[in-house]
Amino acid sequence: MRIAVVFGLALLAASLAGAARADVKMSGTFVADASCPATQAIKNGKNPGNVSTDAGQSYQLLAGNKDTPTHYLILVPGADPERRWVKVSCGHLSGSSAAAVPAAPGGQGKPAPSGKPEYVFALSWQPAFCETKSNKTECKAQNPGEFDATNFTLHGLWPQPNGNFYCQVSASDKANDNPAHWKDLPPVNLDAGTRTELDKVMPGTASKLERHEWIKHGTCYGKSQQEYFSDALGLMREVNSSPVRDLFARNIGGKLTADQIRGAFDTAFGSGAGDRVRVSCVIDPSSGRRLIGELTLGLAGPIGPNSSLKDLLLASVPTNKAGCPTGTVDAIGFQ
Repeated sequence: MRIAVVFGLALLAASLAGAARADVKMSGTFVADASCPATQAIKNGKNPGNVSTDAGQSYQLLAGNKDTPTHYLILVPGADPERRWVKVSCGHLSGSSAAAVPAAPGGQGKPAPSGKPEYVFALSWQPAFCETKSNKTECKAQNPGEFDATNFTLHGLWPQPNGNFYCQVSASDKANDNPAHWKDLPPVNLDAGTRTELDKVMPGTASKLERHEWIKHGTCYGKSQQEYFSDALGLMREVNSSPVRDLFARNIGGKLTADQIRGAFDTAFGSGAGDRVRVSCVIDPSSGRRLIGELTLGLAGPIGPNSSLKDLLLASVPTNKAGCPTGTVDAIGFQ
């Protein structure tokens, strides 16, 4: 009997040791793309409290179950126990020192395309925005001689997927993230040159838009405030020195189609770049005109001081919707 007990304990110890060796330590953030069971164990699916992930929520990443994981071990605050396993298909990693990535079909060790962009880069046509937000400080100050009369302005650079918001943000800052309380959000710390450029290229800084963009999106970017806004401004410079901006400037007061806009992106950034662009329109409440309000660009790949917008666009996946088919390029000032 004693021999059987000892043998059984030895098997259990070996099993536990094997399990411990199988886990691969990881760091970074797991972002849930869906609501999925967060279990205490992988094999038996035990789930005390019936805990699930929340779509769009970020969780601390602890480990994978093996070198090429099928499950991630994450920390779920408030659960008992807090350490839980989720399937890798439930979400994606952000800023991780990850285990090996499975090779894509066809080899070369590169990850298979996700079918989604890694970032959405949002460009505003400020005159159209202001037709719908005439009470905004920046809209009251519109001037035909200003930058935003003939150039695109920065709305935001948004890590994907949609719902990847508010990474490690306090409850009080989340509560203040509405336009009436953006002034109560923490100031964004930028060097003088970046601040000056941002105030020009993002007129919404007059309403503290940059504080909102950082709290909601920039906190999930994985870099500092300085780097986040510098990277976005670098991409803006490329757009505003391109044939895309020239197309809009030539057609102020006239109409453009989504095909014309996408064609300008192909000319500026290479064949296929336009397939990564979606056009959004707004309705002028005073006249009923359909105005081109925003362009959203799907990007993929690392973004930094030397990034090429062409490379980032072409590395992303095409969007299957061009968006608004035709709209007016609004002139600055209330029409």
